[in-house]
Amino acid sequence: MPETKTDTLVIIPMYNEKENARAIIEAVVALQPQFDVLVIDDSSPDGTAAIVKEVMAEHAGRVHIVERKGKLGLGTAYIAGFKWGLEHGYEYIIEMDADFSHNPSDLPALRSACADEGYDVSVGSRYVSGVNVVNWPMGRVLMSYYASAYVRMVTRMKVRDTTAGFVCYRRRVLQTIDLDKVKFKGYAFQIEMKFTALKCGFRIKEVPIIFVNRVLGTSKMSSGIFSEAVFGVIRLKIGSWFKKYPKYTGE
Repeated sequence: MPETKTDTLVIIPMYNEKENARAIIEAVVALQPQFDVLVIDDSSPDGTAAIVKEVMAEHAGRVHIVERKGKLGLGTAYIAGFKWGLEHGYEYIIEMDADFSHNPSDLPALRSACADEGYDVSVGSRYVSGVNVVNWPMGRVLMSYYASAYVRMVTRMKVRDTTAGFVCYRRRVLQTIDLDKVKFKGYAFQIEMKFTALKCGFRIKEVPIIFVNRVLGTSKMSSGIFSEAVFGVIRLKIGSWFKKYPKYTGE
């Protein structure tokens, strides 16, 4: 297993993020404690990968890229990143967006919840202390807030921001979950990962963040992604009645 300089990897999926790629990577690499970066690029036609490779050359060993052929979905991008992070020996593996809607300065708090407080999963939560969303239209705020409430009602998860995509996992969580059996590819992926982690017996903490709508680039949200989350959560709950979840049994 290759050695790493830091125990924490930040996975950033990118598709047509040339406006944000350099800035987001450099913001993460500049933090203390140190965080390494893995970009998953789905053959962005705008040259995102070339920009990432320029930054890689400037931060040897700290920035990495996995290039995939075609746009394969957010969930599969994170699964590929999780597997890469496990193979390379990272203890803490974090998901975040490329567009600064997740503030890199919140990364140490997410890591600390797992590394220092003993939680298995920490979630950068928009809703654990009110509604902390900036520059979203009110309709989208309400849709997101009530979607999370709907998910809590169906799944009985005690997580207020069930669709959050700013999440830190301890290594043992990703080793216990059968990543090849994670079904969803869009925003329902985020729900499925939290639900499965809880079913496996892991502890989740929500860390309050302020979510800021992207300034540069184009949102990847679509009605298909949203409908997957709405209907997928029902299938997820029903499926759990007939599924045996692996349990973490210790170090």
